[in-house]
Amino acid sequence: MDPALTDQIIRMAWEDRTSFEEIEKRTGLAEAEVIKVMRRNLKPPSFRLWRKRVSGRVTKHRKLMKARMGR
Repeated sequence: MDPALTDQIIRMAWEDRTSFEEIEKRTGLAEAEVIKVMRRNLKPPSFRLWRKRVSGRVTKHRKLMKARMGR
């Protein structure tokens, strides 16, 4: 994978407002593939911190955001 694309994916994955759906639209990588990129390119403590941060985060998952707004 191109290092510039890897950097872009990592940057978007860390951003709170960029959903996994938006990352997939821009890069073609699904959530599981983004997780693999993050696992390969971050140090283990950083990866664990990122996973804890994005797990269940409404803004990272469009479906959760829509469900929450529909209340």
